Amino acid sequence: MRLEAKDLGCIRGGRDVFSGLDFTVAAGEALQVGGRNGAGKSSLLRIIAGLIGAAAGHLTCVGGDAEKTIPEQAHYLGHQDALKPSLTVTENLEFWTRYLGGTESDSARPLAEALNTVGLGGLGALPAAYLSAGQRRRLSLARLVAVERPIWLLDEPTTALDREAQGTLADLMRRHRAGGGLIVAAAHGPIGLDDPKTLRLGAGA
Repeated sequence: MRLEAKDLGCIRGGRDVFSGLDFTVAAGEALQVGGRNGAGKSSLLRIIAGLIGAAAGHLTCVGGDAEKTIPEQAHYLGHQDALKPSLTVTENLEFWTRYLGGTESDSARPLAEALNTVGLGGLGALPAAYLSAGQRRRLSLARLVAVERPIWLLDEPTTALDREAQGTLADLMRRHRAGGGLIVAAAHGPIGLDDPKTLRLGAGA
């Protein structure tokens, strides 16, 4: 699999955020996107995820599932953890697993194992409203484990994570790449990616 961008452009609020952007990320590779605030890091991930449209250029996925769009083959982890406070930890993960096209029986790993992997084992019955910011982030990461998708789009994924959880994320990213997955991550600093490609957005970058 290979994700390719050609002459990609983004306009938000009438402002030219970036233009003429080219990059390629192949299976087993990671691209870390940097740049100052407002340079378009989050917008780029949202374009790939299909949440906003590109102003110019195009994205292609070579060698992926021909029956699915790029967003249908991607996990998008944004700034918001997108959890329903009144649902339990397990119920939130179950919702996202079904929404993303998996079930507890046919996903890569059962829900309980996904929660154990991110350090939330034993908290499945707890309403999400009682989770700390770091625990909420861990629950979002559990989606990556519960349903396999080859493209991971991660926007500042270490936000609110303690050192142990950051190590867990680094292990998850390492295993994902070793299994043929690819990652595009936006971050201001290191997030545990081994030898990533880099792309810096913004004038003078």
